[in-house]
Amino acid sequence: MRLKLGVPSKGRLMEKTFDWFGARGLELRRTGSDREYAGAVGGIEGVDLVLLSAGEIPRELDAGRIHLGVTGTDLVRERIPDWARRVEEISRMGFGQADLIIAVPKCWIDVDTLEDLDAAAAAFRREHGHRLRIATKYHRLVREFLREAGVADYRLVDSQGATEGTVKNLTAEAVADITSTGDTLRANHLKIISDGIIHRSQATLFRSKSASWGDQERAAMTAVERKISA
Repeated sequence: MRLKLGVPSKGRLMEKTFDWFGARGLELRRTGSDREYAGAVGGIEGVDLVLLSAGEIPRELDAGRIHLGVTGTDLVRERIPDWARRVEEISRMGFGQADLIIAVPKCWIDVDTLEDLDAAAAAFRREHGHRLRIATKYHRLVREFLREAGVADYRLVDSQGATEGTVKNLTAEAVADITSTGDTLRANHLKIISDGIIHRSQATLFRSKSASWGDQERAAMTAVERKISA
């Protein structure tokens, strides 16, 4: 069996992943049209390229269907329960940086910290009769973070689209989302809570602990590690 390397299938993340491996002597390339999810790896023996969406890669790593995968640390922590027992970080790659943050409306002048948010959430529930809503697609990470911070009177509402617009659209009072520049938050009149950075994410090469690691796969892994550490 050959070692399977899963990488993002399109966009800037794919291009930067290809460049990162290329700079280390591993040529990743598509072998068909842009609509075909097929690829190859040059400069090394025994490695197959698997093109996937960044969101699919944590699932495939967890299931052991790929041996290595490039995706954001935020997605691994969100989508793989007990992730540290299921995958291993091999190398942080220095691109794809973004922060998972909590943001509230700019007009909430008295809310700047998580302690303020907790007080505002309690007041909101007393006034409106229901819990303050936080829109996010990162339910696991947000829930763990707020529990550790002692924030209680809230509920998470799922948002798989334009999360920053949910406050303006009156479907949430606050958001927890990924941001790299903050421009979209500012455009939607939101501000990041001063101690509300949940996780700093970046593209990372992960190894699956549940994949089948025979002699061939281990030999290919050793060759990959030699290339990327040179």
